[in-house]
Amino acid sequence: MSLAKGLAVVIHHTTRLKQMIAEDAPVVAPLALNPLMAMLARNAGFKALYLGGGATGYQKTCLEANLTVTEMATAGTEIVSAVDLPLILDGAAGWGDPMHMHRTISLTEAAGFAAIEIEDQWLPKRAHHHVGVEHMVEKELMEAKVREAVSARRDPDFQIIARTNGVRASSMDDAVDRLTAYKAAGADILLASPRNAEEARHIGERVEGPLMMLAGNGGVAGIGMTLDDLSSCGWKLIIDPVSPLLAAVEAWQAVYADLADGFAITSRPHMELRAFQNTIHETIDIEKLLDIERRTTEKPDA
Repeated sequence: MSLAKGLAVVIHHTTRLKQMIAEDAPVVAPLALNPLMAMLARNAGFKALYLGGGATGYQKTCLEANLTVTEMATAGTEIVSAVDLPLILDGAAGWGDPMHMHRTISLTEAAGFAAIEIEDQWLPKRAHHHVGVEHMVEKELMEAKVREAVSARRDPDFQIIARTNGVRASSMDDAVDRLTAYKAAGADILLASPRNAEEARHIGERVEGPLMMLAGNGGVAGIGMTLDDLSSCGWKLIIDPVSPLLAAVEAWQAVYADLADGFAITSRPHMELRAFQNTIHETIDIEKLLDIERRTTEKPDA
């Protein structure tokens, strides 16, 4: 892909995400860690995707804080090259202080992401989903990060998402105050983590959106609101950052346990597994790939 074509694809994705968020219906985006997951999500009908840090850490058997901007950019490049959908990056705490935002934004834009989420935690960060511990930076430091992130972007439609963990780590009043400050610093979208419908409505009434929510395991069912309910409160971007990975782990665990017992899968018919392989072939359009092989690697008969 040429540089000009690559830049056109990136701008296409950023503009499309911005337009979708401006519409009445909320944008829903599931986790996608690799091109195959992205293709399966696309085929299910999703219009946007999310590359999560927590799930990526689990996949690599490390903590989220160990991830680097370059490996996340590499993962993003692979996904965006496979599917024509806007991809949102979980950028943790931005991999640095305000000065580092310029490299973070340039790399993530170049990788093809349509948006980056940056949160107000210390570095190295603690992920609440590990042990329930979070350390927030001063509001002023996060404001500076947001300002530099906005200054660093080359595409004005590339979305800067500012996240606060204040709902859990400090107080609701502090969370609302931080979100308001991050919006004033230039953030396009604001992310908070309400734990129930009352908190979701409280934030929606007091903070100028658009708002983004990490729905957690199983989508919005756990918060007791529908997508229409959330949209009416200003929540325009709803993410499921982990459910697909959890379901995959369950399947992997079962098949490995089955193989370990005599190295013979007995829990399901052989032809059923073959059907899954056919699903993969259809998902990646294997006939198109094989046609490329035929044209480029097979030698004509002498």
